Amino acid sequence: MLTRRHIRIKVMQSVYAFSHTEKGKVEEQILFFEKSLFDGLELLLLQWSLFQALKQLLEEQKISVQKKYLQQSEQLNPYDALLNNVYFKFIAEHPLLTEKVKQYKMKDWDLEFKLIRNLWEDIQQNPAFQSYCQASDPKEAKQLEVLVSIFEHTIAPAEYLHVYYEDRALTWQDDLPMVNTHVLKTLKKIDLTNRQSLSFPDRSQWKEELSFGKALLEKVLTQETTLTKELEGKTPNWEADRIALVDALILKIAIAELLYFPAIPPKVTLNEFLEIAKEYSTPKSNTFINGVLDKLVKEFTDQNRMNKSGRGLL
Repeated sequence: MLTRRHIRIKVMQSVYAFSHTEKGKVEEQILFFEKSLFDGLELLLLQWSLFQALKQLLEEQKISVQKKYLQQSEQLNPYDALLNNVYFKFIAEHPLLTEKVKQYKMKDWDLEFKLIRNLWEDIQQNPAFQSYCQASDPKEAKQLEVLVSIFEHTIAPAEYLHVYYEDRALTWQDDLPMVNTHVLKTLKKIDLTNRQSLSFPDRSQWKEELSFGKALLEKVLTQETTLTKELEGKTPNWEADRIALVDALILKIAIAELLYFPAIPPKVTLNEFLEIAKEYSTPKSNTFINGVLDKLVKEFTDQNRMNKSGRGLL
């Protein structure tokens, strides 16, 4: 699930936090980075566990409706439509998801009944779901199609969920697009005959990403003076104190990667940080950062300071 770009963004966030911390310790910031990284795993599980929370709500409300009407009626159609969806059941009843939720002691949705109820009300307004409810015996392909629509057009863009996630952990705002993309891709590939087609990442699977991120963060924090000097004279018409803070951070992290990570090709470093600049800095930052990094790569190459080798880590 994690990409190198996301790791770099997490490093940038940690460096930014460190720059605003009085007498901060490098070790403490590395721990913050590690926690921030693994918080993404928790958010992923939280998104998947929405299916369990929805199932519980639907079962409870269905009983209430049955008691009110004393028999099967049109009022039960929406509940049965989703509860009988084989893909919905596959996720909501997945033993590994249940195990992970217990392992991480995630009781969020037990305490946020109103959010789940709002989500169910929105799902019932989903045109694809409304059409699906009219089908007497939808095929498996149709059942998967409507569940994908529910996630893509109702769950993923739900603003009240975004607000809840942001209040719970600030870094989740950057994690959510990655998490939603991962869930959507996984949904489309579920094989009902294979429990393992729905997997949930474990911390142990992220050792390589964690190692890369910690090493990059440590280099930026411990070599800050050296990295700042590398920028001297490379920003024409811009004094050091006039460079936007985010631009300066992006440049320093990119320089650290160019100088201290021989397995990563310069082209990869430039492309990655230019994309990060597009998303996190000013409209003109991309051109500015591209010009500075191009100049530095040429200088480092002429001085034989990068010593790049290997196929590179994308």
